[in-house]
Amino acid sequence: MAINKNHEFEELNGVKCAVVEKNVKPERVAFLKDLLECNGFTVVVAASPPPKTTPPPKTPAEGEPAAQEPAAPPPPETYTVGVTEVAFNAINAVYGRLLRIRDGRVVTSAYWQQLEAVSQDEIPYYERKI
Repeated sequence: MAINKNHEFEELNGVKCAVVEKNVKPERVAFLKDLLECNGFTVVVAASPPPKTTPPPKTPAEGEPAAQEPAAPPPPETYTVGVTEVAFNAINAVYGRLLRIRDGRVVTSAYWQQLEAVSQDEIPYYERKI
């Protein structure tokens, strides 16, 4: 059981894992898997369970017309990404500057969230010379 929401554990494909992200699309899975494996982690990906369904509609009483509800679109296929290193915490890894991309630059928050195509390794505020 997790101590808090930021450090969750789950069994994915029969392996105890620290959850990195839940309900992610295949493109995000590919990004995270490449980044985490580059940093030496063993990544486990499992399909997320489908969302809970609503109860079946009531049968109409005698003489009432049956209500036709539109068919719901199929749920998007999402995945849960985890690493076998149960001490891993994504927030600590990103903000603690522990992760690197293939060319050696530090992973920034914007790169992790895929807002930037290239990690702009900036000098932390406490190391800047005035």
